[in-house]
Amino acid sequence: MRLLSIASGSSGNCIYVGDDTTHILIDAGISGKRIEAGLQKADISGKDLDAIFVTHEHIDHISGLGVMARKYDVPIYATQGTLNGISCCKSVGDVDEQLYQSVRRNETVAVGSLAVQAIPISHDAADPVCYRVSNGESRIAVATDMGCFDETIVEKLSGLNAILLEANHDINMLQVGPYPYYLKQRILGNRGHLSNEAAGRLLVRLLHNDLKHILLGHLSKENNIPELALEAVRLEVTMGDCAYQASDFDIAVARRSEPSELIVV
Repeated sequence: MRLLSIASGSSGNCIYVGDDTTHILIDAGISGKRIEAGLQKADISGKDLDAIFVTHEHIDHISGLGVMARKYDVPIYATQGTLNGISCCKSVGDVDEQLYQSVRRNETVAVGSLAVQAIPISHDAADPVCYRVSNGESRIAVATDMGCFDETIVEKLSGLNAILLEANHDINMLQVGPYPYYLKQRILGNRGHLSNEAAGRLLVRLLHNDLKHILLGHLSKENNIPELALEAVRLEVTMGDCAYQASDFDIAVARRSEPSELIVV
């Protein structure tokens, strides 16, 4: 399987996951033009897409959704709450209702060779989820936009070969930064976003010998720095209650505005 972060950050998110026969996007929060350019790095184009899975209805995850759906008639999978939110977003534009496919929490949907599981998460959206994708041989997850994690999340994300994991903010940068108080509290809350340190603590619970690639994503432009996120997460791993050191794993930061390196597992 392959994982490609086309864009990941507070200003737009779009992730490609696929194998030799099936190709999906997780979120489409950038322009259709940028999505097309990013897909070229995986040697495919929009016409090759079998589905778009949407985590939730915030604009940085759906801004290019309407363009891709209209151009390629690609099915859109999301929870019903998310689909309702998308239908209320005027900037998405008109989309053929037959393209909308409702996914229940914890349900696994088969799309071609891929099995995609919708895992409920804690975020201030209608019915948000993250996604775990498998083709029977490899397992990849895209897990962002969650204010906290629990034992269920740890269980659902266990046994992965690659993961794109949210490391949204540095707590100190957020606290002393320009955001208004209510927004700081939202981000820090249980329905906000994972800090660098929280991402590291979750990662410690997920580490195993066959987790080959870790991408840190959805970094805040205002409240984080890639080098700081990487350092904080690596420190949590090295100092955490596990048998591993950070140097045992390939940990990198997904780029905000351009595709990252193509990961193959």
